Amino acid sequence: MPAYDDQNIFAKILRREIPCLKVYENDRTFAFLDIMPRSPGHTLVIPKAPARGILDISADDFAEVARTAKTIAVAAMKAFNAEGIIVQQFSEAASGQVVFHLHMHVMPMRSGVELLPAQSRTEDMKVLEDHAARLIAALGGN
Repeated sequence: MPAYDDQNIFAKILRREIPCLKVYENDRTFAFLDIMPRSPGHTLVIPKAPARGILDISADDFAEVARTAKTIAVAAMKAFNAEGIIVQQFSEAASGQVVFHLHMHVMPMRSGVELLPAQSRTEDMKVLEDHAARLIAALGGN
């Protein structure tokens, strides 16, 4: 397996070199909106630890990512009046992973509304700002 590359876009987001719409952060994880969402409120949850994917992350760090994904999922259900949640994690190129820093996708869903194709369009920044504010409010302002 290739080594972790600390120049990937998520590592740069963690170092605040690239802006993002952060919705949640704790000591071990960071959550922000996907700028090419597949559903309204599509959030990415990443570890602060350098990990390429599930194959090289520590069990404790992965567990914290999963806990944060659940926190985001519960808030997203409320913030977007969702009827369900999709949580996805891809590791390595053959699985569909594009950014090689472990991340979980948390996507609120409504019946009859299909996911947009992956990486198909960049959402308007005003829409993303509204979605971030809704998620932050549902998280209790964290």
